[in-house]
Amino acid sequence: MTVPPRRRAALGAALVASLLAAGCGGSSSADDGTVTLDLGLFGTFGFEQAGLYDEYMRLNPDIRIEETSVERSADYYRALQTRLAAGSGLADIQGIEIGFVADVVENHADAFVDFAAEGNADELLGHYYDWKVEPATTEDGRVIGLGTDAGPEAMCFRRDLFEQAGLPTDRTELASRWSTWEGYLELGREYDASPTKPESTSFVDSPASVFSAAVYQGETAYNDESGNPIPETSPGVTAAWEDAAVAAAEGMTANLIQFGDEWNSAFANGAFATISCPAWMLGYISEQAGEEASGAWDVAPLPGGAGNWGGSWLGVTENSEHREEAIALVEWLTAPEQQIKMFTEEAHFPSSQEAAEDPQVSSATNEYFSGAPVGQIFADSAAALQFTPIGPYDTQIQEAFTNALSTVADGTSPDDAFQAALAEIEQVTGG
Repeated sequence: MTVPPRRRAALGAALVASLLAAGCGGSSSADDGTVTLDLGLFGTFGFEQAGLYDEYMRLNPDIRIEETSVERSADYYRALQTRLAAGSGLADIQGIEIGFVADVVENHADAFVDFAAEGNADELLGHYYDWKVEPATTEDGRVIGLGTDAGPEAMCFRRDLFEQAGLPTDRTELASRWSTWEGYLELGREYDASPTKPESTSFVDSPASVFSAAVYQGETAYNDESGNPIPETSPGVTAAWEDAAVAAAEGMTANLIQFGDEWNSAFANGAFATISCPAWMLGYISEQAGEEASGAWDVAPLPGGAGNWGGSWLGVTENSEHREEAIALVEWLTAPEQQIKMFTEEAHFPSSQEAAEDPQVSSATNEYFSGAPVGQIFADSAAALQFTPIGPYDTQIQEAFTNALSTVADGTSPDDAFQAALAEIEQVTGG
């Protein structure tokens, strides 16, 4: 569930520790009246790269923006939890990723400004998809952050490998053929049986591509409506496991560990023909596969319906010395106009429905991906998404299941692997 790093220079674990020890964080004011606002983020949010910080500082010459970013979201959140527990060292604005928003909502909501209490709350929240606001909302209606990007999913595929295997490459036809995961698996069997496909290729990169996309297409994934873990009985888990286990057991996958070095190299090597891809994955694929693969990749709708992988929020800390200035910056960075810019400049898909429906987004195509109408494909997925209850252990639960699926690809029976995953999950959740 955690969105892996979209590559930037990292602050290592030792530096994170040193920042904590030093109590780094918080805003400051210069003698000339300039206010410095600190943002504590992870990965690459893209605001700086898209020029938004410079634009805001031109519009507001009394504001200076400084960003500190940790490459891995897991490292970032461990540091953030320490600061939240200590009640000090927090930045004015903290990034909150979908993998840990449930923990913040449940255990740390009081540390963040309630955007639902702002005088312009209707304007701030009304342009979002409902499924973006709900995860950041407490039981008593506090909204602890404003949404940045989202991760509506599609299926990326190699047109050239499909052509060699004699499979269709028309997006509309593929959308029909794999409208269900059963249809997708049948195409996988056709690919594997093709005498003309490159021998060294697999149909899909990893069982995780199937499981992690399919699990959020049901009414429940890992939790019930109250956020309590139900991995053993959830219909979403059961259906996703069955389909992913088939792909693993039948040898359709390259059984690569997603975001590992071998997986990264496999993009350039053409080692697999399909991968489930949220909108932000397009940039990752093009970076790893390189310019020589431009036009070899394409995008079609995701099997089984809409899905989401990733997305974040910006929260303003209650103890910020410049609370109102920080609120104003977050409101501006997450407004529809800026979400459109984040898509056109950095390919980060909006969590704002208003932004997603803008022609600059909805009519966008991607030449690297064979001119695919990516704006419309991802907008259709976003519009069809339903809110799936999330909990504080979702990242660990998903990791346990995807790791277990790798053992199925190596010969473990699906039933034994499922029970092993449940045992690991019980150690994490305590029940």
